[in-house]
Amino acid sequence: MWKTSLTIGLMLGLISPLLLAGQVRAAEFNPHFLVSDDEMTDVLAMDFGELQRFLDRGYLGRYITQDFTGTTKTAAEIIWTEAQRYQINPQFILALLQREQSLVQATSPTQKQLDWAMGYAICDDCSMGDPRLQKYKGFGKQVHWAAQKIREDYLTDLEATGTTLTGLGPGRIAVIDGRIVIPTNKATSVLYTYTPHLHGNENFVTIWNKWFRKDYPTGSLLQNIQDGGIWLIQFGKKRPITSRTAFYSRYNPNAVIQVPAKDLEAYEKGAPISFPNYSLLKSPNNSVYLLVDDTRRAIVSWEAFQKIGFNPDEIIEVTFEDLAGYHEGPVITVESANPQGVLMQNQTTGGVFLIADGQKAPLVSMDILIANFAGWPLNPVSFETLDQYPETDPVLLPDGTLVGMQGDPSVYVISEGQRRKIEDELTFLTYGYAWPNVLWTNEITLNIHPLGEDLTLTVEEPTELASIN
Repeated sequence: MWKTSLTIGLMLGLISPLLLAGQVRAAEFNPHFLVSDDEMTDVLAMDFGELQRFLDRGYLGRYITQDFTGTTKTAAEIIWTEAQRYQINPQFILALLQREQSLVQATSPTQKQLDWAMGYAICDDCSMGDPRLQKYKGFGKQVHWAAQKIREDYLTDLEATGTTLTGLGPGRIAVIDGRIVIPTNKATSVLYTYTPHLHGNENFVTIWNKWFRKDYPTGSLLQNIQDGGIWLIQFGKKRPITSRTAFYSRYNPNAVIQVPAKDLEAYEKGAPISFPNYSLLKSPNNSVYLLVDDTRRAIVSWEAFQKIGFNPDEIIEVTFEDLAGYHEGPVITVESANPQGVLMQNQTTGGVFLIADGQKAPLVSMDILIANFAGWPLNPVSFETLDQYPETDPVLLPDGTLVGMQGDPSVYVISEGQRRKIEDELTFLTYGYAWPNVLWTNEITLNIHPLGEDLTLTVEEPTELASIN
């Protein structure tokens, strides 16, 4: 409830690094690829303010202690300083802190969790009381020594020899927990060197994917900050919007979220969106279609075309490839009434319905009317006229809409017709959402959308595994 003004290194030979390479968005664990090299070393992935907000979810947000030199600093300052010093992505350090000691989400961590925050220098058979390990004890020292080890040992060795001190490297075969693993890049080699266990690294990937590979809901509009291209996220794919006219005829420009290219690279490419809604498209075999959202509806005859009142000058000649991205919808015949849909209003009660394909779909609120049909005329009709149409499910808010109920601070995003609750302000901001874009509506409007899975950055507590360094 919230709201603001919101056994390792066995060398068996060499193999091509291309084998099994690739980034996996889905939840399945690919042991050969954990994170990309760029992700591990992207020191600009978050600024200091974003880092502090991320830590504010738990105890580390207010934790003050000494860094490795004995200078008193906040946890955020320690992480930020070491990330910059050794050119390691601060997000990478956060994921390690969570994987090793569940520290980022912890609200009341033990002193042991803080003292051995990164699991650095602690092996499966080591004792934390060993006098030789005490120089690594303490939150600030743990973050420093871990970052230094990754940069000055693991990455330096990989650059010089192609392997880390344990013999791990891109394209080299290793056996980890009895399973053959072939790291495809340096980052994966680093993680297995740091923690030589499959389960520990699966935990790392789970945390990383949940926090830093954002799985945007269907309906999200993402703009690549590098090249300006705009993409629609739909059913796990990214669809390029290749026409300004198509964009402005379908979407709200204020809903566009600025993202780095890496956020888009994770998605499989889908069919482009190149034509405005209600375009007339003519295929190479002379079939004419009306585009209605993501469907193409064949117009079966010239008579049907004329009766409905379309203009032949509006027909656009396209290729079969242009049409491939649209689902086949109901055909348009002479009997088809209002294939584009029309709004009818009961002149007695004021109720509004979308009439399309011989059915009426109620619009339960003005918010839904404006969100879907701004600028459409209302046609006053009698109850008897409306009564001739069978009623179907109500019209929903468009996918991608941010919505909340007046008097309740919870915020949701509409995706595939469901409302997905956004866990907290951090999640809201991490996904790039903007407070002015939230539609504060009534209970009826909200509740016609069934509840879906929460949109969250919270991860299940991973099993603690000691690291070999």
